Amino acid sequence: METCVFCKIGRGEIPSSKVYEDENVLAFLDISPIKKGHTLVIPKEHHETITDVPDILLQEVIVAVKSIAMAVMRATGAGGINLILSMHDVAGQTVPHAHFHIIPRHEGDGLKHWPQGKYEESERDEYVEKIRNALDSDGGDGRTEQ
Repeated sequence: METCVFCKIGRGEIPSSKVYEDENVLAFLDISPIKKGHTLVIPKEHHETITDVPDILLQEVIVAVKSIAMAVMRATGAGGINLILSMHDVAGQTVPHAHFHIIPRHEGDGLKHWPQGKYEESERDEYVEKIRNALDSDGGDGRTEQ
């Protein structure tokens, strides 16, 4: 997409601090890191959300995420990693281009997780059924085109 900031970074029109690049995937440091070493991994091809990314390309992206996450962990001395992917504005996606955040975590670093809720007695079964029905409408596996 012509105006997408991540597409521009992928094409080299906007400078970035690249940590990894191949034909289809790019990883670079976030310019507003949650923690030092916070890295973004994107498919170079424009896709707004993960559900829009063709499965074959998504496989390449997730393999890169796995490798880069381990490298970020080693490089920063982190005890763990958060992988975050947000879909759509309501979930906090600020750039409409599918991307993973790799955030190094250290003991006592002050980051908090979201609050946990509970299901009422009958709600758990209700949500299981709703999700299973939604999967069935995808052909049963939840996958997009190959």
